Order: sequence, then structure tokens, then C-alpha cells
Amino acid sequence: MILLRHGQSEFNLHFTATRRDPGIKDPKLTDLGHAQAEAAAEALAREGIERIIASPYTRALQTAAPVAKRLGLPVTVTPLVGERYAFVCDIGSPATELRFAWPDLDLTHIEEVWWPPIEEPAEQVIARAALFRDEMAALGNAWQRALVVSHWGFILALTGTSVQNGHWIRYDPTQPAPPEIRWKH
Repeated sequence: MILLRHGQSEFNLHFTATRRDPGIKDPKLTDLGHAQAEAAAEALAREGIERIIASPYTRALQTAAPVAKRLGLPVTVTPLVGERYAFVCDIGSPATELRFAWPDLDLTHIEEVWWPPIEEPAEQVIARAALFRDEMAALGNAWQRALVVSHWGFILALTGTSVQNGHWIRYDPTQPAPPEIRWKH
């Protein structure tokens, strides 16, 4: 499977410059973020992807969109691969707003408020990553042709690897969990 971190968001732009939470809820991609999403779509077109899974955060959906369009695939949206709730940017958009913004996506299974109500402890996101790892491993070889568009914290909890905006890594969910997670960003 391929894990793709969303492109640069408005949050990433401001946080990188100031190291302070700019207070942007469910930020959109910047122009650079859109360019990163397009570049990922171009690069991933040759990877034999048959399934796209994405987080419901706007930045992840915007990153998944060009890949889905290029490959002619639907996007399966699940909060399971969402970001670790630690900043204002991790407050998502309510499901009704997402349905309006993304009418072609099946969001009927998404609860109105699908993100955690309070900061998510590290153990909780690690448990989500373990659940996702187990679900993917149970698919047999089907996971090998999947693309997961997710976030820094979730990808870190799943793999132990810090991935930059717009970058992707290969991942085998049948491998053991990382022995240690270093949360410093």
C-alpha cells in the first residue's frame, strides 16, 4: 500500500513559519499543496492503484481528488485514517458541509461530528493505527493496490516514519507495529 500525506495546508504554511497554532479549522490546501497533489497524481498513476482511502479532512480530500480523477476511482472516506487531534486544524468540517462541498463522494456513513471532541492522546491514535493495520492485513493481498491519503500523526503512528507534505511511502500492514513513536514534529 502507499501512504500519501496531504499536500501543504494553510495550517502547515503558518505553523512552519511561526511554530504556533494559527487557529485555522479544517484548513484547505495552499497553492503549493494543490501542486503537490497534482504531482502525486502524476507519480502515482503508474503504481497500479485500485483503491483510494482518504481522511475526511478537507486537505486530505483535496489531495485525493486529482489522483481519483486521473485513475477514475472512487474515494472511500473514513475518519479512521484522520489526523491526531492536537491543533485547531484538527477540528473537521461537519458532515453536512462536507456533503455540500463534495457531492460526488459517498459520505452517508460519516457522523455529523466525526473528529474527536478533545485532544487525542497518543495511545488513542496508536490504537486507531493498529485497528487500520489489522483491517488492511485481513484483506489478504488487496491492500497492495491501495492508496491511503492521510496525515503526519496517523502515518507516524502507523509506520513510525515522519512524512512531509505531499510525499508518500510504501507500507506493508502485515509487518509489526513500530516499536516506538517519536511525536516531535
